[in-house]
Amino acid sequence: MNKPEKGNLLIAEPSIIGDISFNRAVILLADHNALGSVGFILNKPLDFNLKDLIEGTESEFPIYNGGPVEQDNLYFIHKSPDLIPNSIEISHGIFWGGDFSVVINLINEGEIDNSDIRFFLGYSGWDEQQLDNELKSNAWLVSENIYNNEIISKPCNSFWRDKMLELGGDYSIWSNAPENPSYN
Repeated sequence: MNKPEKGNLLIAEPSIIGDISFNRAVILLADHNALGSVGFILNKPLDFNLKDLIEGTESEFPIYNGGPVEQDNLYFIHKSPDLIPNSIEISHGIFWGGDFSVVINLINEGEIDNSDIRFFLGYSGWDEQQLDNELKSNAWLVSENIYNNEIISKPCNSFWRDKMLELGGDYSIWSNAPENPSYN
C-alpha cells in the first residue's frame, strides 16, 4: 500500500533514527486530503495521566505523545460515538474528538474506560504534499489498520516491532535492533 488514506497507519521506516517524535512511531491518520494530513502517534506514552492534566477527574487514563504539533492541547480518539456528541468518524468505528465535558462525565461515572478512548498531547501534522514527499523519500510505510477500533486498546510497547515482523524480509531484522544503534 503506497497511497495514504484517512484511517491508515503510518509506520516509521527504520531509517528514522534520532528523531525524538517519530523514531519507531506508529501513527493513525485521522485525516488526509489535498490540504494536508493529521495523525496521532499510538505508541509513545508519556509519564503522566489524565488526572495530572484535567481538574475534576481522578482518572489514571494514560496520555500519549500525539506528535510535535500543538503539544499544549489535549486530543482524543474513541469508539463511543453514541455516548460522545460531535464526534468525527475516522474509519472502522474510530472517532476523533467530541464534547469533552461529556467525556469527563462518562469517565467519572465509569461508563467508558481506557479500552474505549485514548488521549494525546499534540498531534502529527503535514502540510499540503509534505506527507507525499516524505513517503517518496521512504520515511514512512503505509499500512491498512487491520485492528479497526480495537487499535485504541492495543498495547503500545511492542507495536512498532510487531509491524516490522509483519512486514518481514529486511524489516524483521530491524525488529530486534536497539532503538539507538550506538547501543549495539
